[in-house]
Amino acid sequence: MSERVDANSLITLHYRLATGDDKELVSTFGATPATLQLGSGELAPQLERCLVGLPVGEHHVFLLDPDQAYGPHNIDLVRRIARSELPPDSAVEANSLVEFEAPGGGRFAGFVRELDANSALIDFNHPLAGKSVRFEVEVVGIL
Repeated sequence: MSERVDANSLITLHYRLATGDDKELVSTFGATPATLQLGSGELAPQLERCLVGLPVGEHHVFLLDPDQAYGPHNIDLVRRIARSELPPDSAVEANSLVEFEAPGGGRFAGFVRELDANSALIDFNHPLAGKSVRFEVEVVGIL
């Protein structure tokens, strides 16, 4: 019986992440495989769950609807912010990410949907929120 991936495995794999309509976002197929420690935050938890139980050598495609992937797009996470409240050291442009400092010292990012002379419309949802995701994997080995 071949070894299977568990929730804390250190694995080597090829993976491809794409939108539900097959717009590729990232892929290691045709390149060096990735080595990831499951449970460490290197891979989104919902994608890690797809890997658990797969045997070495398995090639599988998972089609995840928005609720299984990154959740629905939450309109409450889209905010209009005065330009004076934007980070002073960042070059803010439309259709780009801008980083903010959290009260505890952490950092978080938002996507600039619109920008005018007085304000910016920032979307703090995950970029894949509200979208179906295609996650293709091939488990190369368990270390």
